[in-house]
Amino acid sequence: MKTTLTFIILFISNFFAADNVTTRFKAPEGYHRVAVTPGSFAAYLQSLPLKPPGTQTKTYKGDIARTDVYTAAVVDMSVGNQDLQQCADAVMRLRGEYLYQQKNYKAISFNFVSGFKCDYIHYAEGYRYRNDKWVLKAKKDYGYPAFMRYMELVFSYASTISLERETRAIANPSELKAGDIFIHGGSPGHCFIVMDVVENSQHQKQFLLAKSFMPAQNIQVLQYNSPWFSMEKRSDILYGELIAKNYLRKFE
Repeated sequence: MKTTLTFIILFISNFFAADNVTTRFKAPEGYHRVAVTPGSFAAYLQSLPLKPPGTQTKTYKGDIARTDVYTAAVVDMSVGNQDLQQCADAVMRLRGEYLYQQKNYKAISFNFVSGFKCDYIHYAEGYRYRNDKWVLKAKKDYGYPAFMRYMELVFSYASTISLERETRAIANPSELKAGDIFIHGGSPGHCFIVMDVVENSQHQKQFLLAKSFMPAQNIQVLQYNSPWFSMEKRSDILYGELIAKNYLRKFE
């Protein structure tokens, strides 16, 4: 009996651990998933674990988020206990997590609104931020808790304004891929990240989007009638007007 129960628990755990955007969201009829490069940021986003179906989007305080009505799925990633991981922060968190898992530490760097370059290597080597300068204050630490403290520092001083500046505009929307973002820098601004892309025989694309919001909340995969969005069809979700080619950008 004990062995059977253990097997059931492991089966359920493995089932949910494998649940991601590619397993939960089927491509619309007539469309197929756009292939991604193994090990790429796009592949990382496709494989992110999701919380069980029906999970509500919650704020960092544990309240049901006002954007929960648009929830198609919730990414199984911590939101923290402070009002920090908002829209641009969620995008930077996903990018930072990917690069950290790849151990590509030199590539982990985000600019503050002031223009200060906050690179992870300095932080991991024991430097701390003070008035747009690095000051050596701590011991070297490349562990995950220290990485999260670095990300919280980024969340505190970066925003949609700085993220828009350090990403590159995509001239041709047909190049859209998972990992690209729709962003408008401002106070407030907003942004979405593309989680997955499908295409039909006419090379028309639809895509899954995710975001956080204010106050800080879970990263949610969005839906409006359908979880698949298109730049050809206006969506009435909050800031849906940003899902257009003139707001489309990508990381270098």
